[in-house]
Amino acid sequence: MVGGGGEKKCLNSELWHACAGPLVSLPTAGTRVVYFPQGHSEQVSATTNREIDGHIPNYPSLPPQLVCQLHNVTMH
Repeated sequence: MVGGGGEKKCLNSELWHACAGPLVSLPTAGTRVVYFPQGHSEQVSATTNREIDGHIPNYPSLPPQLVCQLHNVTMH
């Protein structure tokens, strides 16, 4: 159950793979993954129309890749 009395919705994996493609898979909880912060910044800029002014946030002290352990996956 989701808070507020709403129903928990299940993800249709066939539909997800039809949209994402057959070669795409989601890691499971506990898996080590590599996070690319610069790519995330570029995606955020693109989806918020910040590419118009040409400014993509830059974090020089942040390494280009971060090895992380995945704790949860939530599909939106």
